[in-house]
Amino acid sequence: MSQRDYYEVLGVDRSASADDLKKSYRKIALKFHPDRNPGDKEAEEKFKEATEAYEILSDQEKRSRYDRFGHAAFGQGAGGAGDQFGGFGAGGFSDLFDNIFGEFFGTGTGGRRGARANRGSDLQYTMEIEFEQAAFGHSTDIEIPRLETCGPCGGLGAMSSKDIEICPTCQGTGQQQVRQGFFSVSTTCSRCNGEGKIIRNPCNTCNGTTRVRKTKRLRVNIPAGVDTGSRIKFSGEGEHGTYGGTPGDLYVVIQVKDHPIFAREGDDLFCEIPISFPQSALGTEIEAPTLEGAARLKVPPGTQTHKVFRLRNKGIAHIRGGGRGDLHVRVVVETPASLTSRQRELLEEFESISSNDSSHPLRHKFLDKLKGLFS
Repeated sequence: MSQRDYYEVLGVDRSASADDLKKSYRKIALKFHPDRNPGDKEAEEKFKEATEAYEILSDQEKRSRYDRFGHAAFGQGAGGAGDQFGGFGAGGFSDLFDNIFGEFFGTGTGGRRGARANRGSDLQYTMEIEFEQAAFGHSTDIEIPRLETCGPCGGLGAMSSKDIEICPTCQGTGQQQVRQGFFSVSTTCSRCNGEGKIIRNPCNTCNGTTRVRKTKRLRVNIPAGVDTGSRIKFSGEGEHGTYGGTPGDLYVVIQVKDHPIFAREGDDLFCEIPISFPQSALGTEIEAPTLEGAARLKVPPGTQTHKVFRLRNKGIAHIRGGGRGDLHVRVVVETPASLTSRQRELLEEFESISSNDSSHPLRHKFLDKLKGLFS
């Protein structure tokens, strides 16, 4: 009897993706599996037919050959369907079936494991620094508590390699196979807890865990320009892995303290300086604070409150290099909270002689608007 087209067997078109093939095969295999249909020869044949089709089409090279030459590319049969499913690849049908259903039921070679190298955990250390340290850079030492490979046993977990033996229950796989209906379900080995080995004489220092807690002293060089939330990565300075696994990484997260004078936006700095009314009217020269000391700032006559002056390159260094931000100084004209009798007399005289002149353009503009509103 001639063989059916493999795409027809799986119920997919010839452009089907690998995921489409797998989904279709699962559905057919579950429906016609012999354990679900005891004594049903027709179901058994359909199951074998679908398995044979999937074995060919799931392999990119075999699928390419099949698309070009059809069944002739594989002689008397693609995968030996008459061999009670034993001819599918190096591991036979059981490997193919486990690989397909293992992700749902814990079987398959991907689910089997023994004691193996595991990467160590990453660590995070939050470092609080001063505002100036963030601006100019800083170097300091920190201490990191972490798990390190046990020195006396070298990470074996045992007094010697002779004290370690393969788990007799799972034969080193770390898994036990439990039959549930027509599925073989994998569970963690109850004897070795999934490690795949038994330690007869645990190390006295780590008690068989392969690692001990220690404190690592580390020099941290903080570059100029960091800000709150900046992270500095130290590769391999996290916790050590087990059984020879690579260590994790350490991330130092920066927290910058607030400054009593400066506020920061990006690499620019901002501050406010109060000045008196005579200073704003007559003009003056004041000292503006910077991170490197005072700088002279000229305030021209007639300066209004909230006027902002920019001092170039007096801000924070660009963390990637190439200069610094700016310092923005905003002057605030301060009204006296109390006056002496002489001060009041002088201000009243000033008001009387300036009420009708052009020295207050904003006030005159406002009064003109009022006249237009109520005229």
